Amino acid sequence: MKIILNIIWLVLSGFWLFLAYLLAGVLLCVTIIGIPFGIAAFRIGVYALWPFGYTTVERRDAGAPSCVGNVLWLVLAGWWLTLAHITTGVALCLTIIGIPFGIANFKLIPVSLLPLGREIVRTDEPFAAR
Repeated sequence: MKIILNIIWLVLSGFWLFLAYLLAGVLLCVTIIGIPFGIAAFRIGVYALWPFGYTTVERRDAGAPSCVGNVLWLVLAGWWLTLAHITTGVALCLTIIGIPFGIANFKLIPVSLLPLGREIVRTDEPFAAR
């Protein structure tokens, strides 16, 4: 079932969101300081491309640097990627078939706003990363 949901997701919104994260990652990697943020954008982009079967968990070892990094991420890329998720989610919720995919878009908003200090893991093993 996850494969079918991921394929429908890919067609409806996943590919475009992946391209947005890819663009953000490339733009952030232009400077040396932005490389960690670019890597985070690529990581979340792959998650946005194929989200069903995966979830995010907080890393307990993430400290103050991830908090500062999240503030910088929010200013540099987080707000417009979040707007992309909101716009896509609302558009998908206009149809009955698109409602589950719109809700999935809304579930991606927290990780698009504050990605540092989170880890993407499979849903069948959410505690394996700890």
